[in-house]
Amino acid sequence: MSSGNLQGSQTLIKPAFSEKEATELVERVFGLKVSAIRSLPSYDDQNFHVHVSRSEGTADCADEYVLKITNCEDSQNPELIEVQTQIMLFLNVEGFPSATPHLTKDGNIMSLESLGTGPVTKKYMVRLLTYLPGMTVATISTNPHILYEIGKLAARLDKTLAEKFHHPSIKSLHRGKFIWNLANVPLLEQYIHALGQNSYREVVEQVIQKFKDKIVPKLRNFRACINHGDLNDYNILLDSNTASPENPQYRVSGILDFSDMSYGYYVFELAITIMYMMIESKDPLSVGGHVLAGFESIVPLTTEEKDALFLLVSGRFSQSLVVASYTSLLYPENKEYLMITAKTGWKHLLRMFDMGQEAVEKIWFETAKAYMNNEPV
Repeated sequence: MSSGNLQGSQTLIKPAFSEKEATELVERVFGLKVSAIRSLPSYDDQNFHVHVSRSEGTADCADEYVLKITNCEDSQNPELIEVQTQIMLFLNVEGFPSATPHLTKDGNIMSLESLGTGPVTKKYMVRLLTYLPGMTVATISTNPHILYEIGKLAARLDKTLAEKFHHPSIKSLHRGKFIWNLANVPLLEQYIHALGQNSYREVVEQVIQKFKDKIVPKLRNFRACINHGDLNDYNILLDSNTASPENPQYRVSGILDFSDMSYGYYVFELAITIMYMMIESKDPLSVGGHVLAGFESIVPLTTEEKDALFLLVSGRFSQSLVVASYTSLLYPENKEYLMITAKTGWKHLLRMFDMGQEAVEKIWFETAKAYMNNEPV
């Protein structure tokens, strides 16, 4: 995901580089010879999977990269992109499997490049990131073990950043009206018309109102940190560390897409992760307990944070579903990618509300408690 100002999307901020233009950009800016290139699906940035040919003097050069071209709105905030990239470098050193930038020919981690001519010229920040192999969570049948590990990963990541990461431009992560910050669920009122008049809209309106009444007044009581903000089932890579195809054991091998990073709260990261892990699960309501158990093995929640979890998960569902509907009106050619969450997301959100907060939390908290008591789950 990416740009926080959806109104800006009306000016078509997404880059539109052709494969030929992207190839020329890699060779001119980064000094690498492209042997193959293909476009990757994206929200409102543009990404390419790039294969390069090795040449003399580049023995340590990777063979595969992701060319990331940031949308023209976010490209106007180079401090933010700088911090996000430095966080990726920092996390890699700390043992988190994240991509790292290949420097430009001038020795920089990014370059501002133009597309178009005359009054329609737009500028985009460009980076070349190492390509991380692996299968996404979306392509496997998740199990309690990997859900627990993903919850643990989310907590470790936020805790490490809160305790160890420092940068002169770190304040740029205070992103105000950024639509993907979970604190900004009330901003969905500006875009809810994209849903039309139906039962979906009625549920989202309930979520927004409950969020205003029960979450917003309590935000100051949650523990603050830096959130990755988008640990979804396509941004977490796995590999299998067993030779048994009948019973594969997975481990996290990569963390992708740091463009939604912002200051938030530990419980935000947990809620976002639970929501996305529910999307592809065959037993979505049980997911929260396993992710919660992993998260609390590193960062136990306070009572107030636990009380907020149901509405925060519902809030993230609402953000994803409303923004996807709105953005697909602007980019109908990208509708299939934009509406991935909607395929099962509405069903999960409506079921959560039909069951009610108490019943859903009972499943989550009892599952997490079983881990603490070393009971089978």
